[in-house]
Amino acid sequence: MLRKHVFVLCCLVLSVGCARKAIIKPAALEPAVIKSDVKDGSEPSVRSAEWAAVPELKTIYFDYDKALLKPAARDRLVENSGYLKAHPELVVIIEGHCDERGTNEYNMGLGQQRAALVREYYGLLGIPLSQIATISYGEEKPANPGYTKDAWAKNRRAETKVKSK
Repeated sequence: MLRKHVFVLCCLVLSVGCARKAIIKPAALEPAVIKSDVKDGSEPSVRSAEWAAVPELKTIYFDYDKALLKPAARDRLVENSGYLKAHPELVVIIEGHCDERGTNEYNMGLGQQRAALVREYYGLLGIPLSQIATISYGEEKPANPGYTKDAWAKNRRAETKVKSK
């Protein structure tokens, strides 16, 4: 009888001792579809407090854990590029943002990918890439501080801001 209890106890210890919490890693970021035509990767300096939002430049929204442009986002970028072409005296910064889910490091990288993707799309639309800077704020500057799906959707974005040259 004692052997039976010892056997059951050993089985329990082994099964509990071997049980591990599954580690869920964030999905790999999908590579940007667009390739840059700037060979040295040069961007204007982002060190300025003069960046301003302009109502004509619409925000681009992304799906959860994605850095891909949806058709509606492409349409908005076409509209935005029309404004930017009409104002060549402006320098542009693309701010990449994420919702609060994920680690700070992961969200900073995802925000940068989003900003870079928007920058490269502007380049394809004829905006000189040497006039467009990028920065990632990750989850640090939410548009909506709520903890709902709607709030998170508003935080997964890229914003285009400008300043004079």
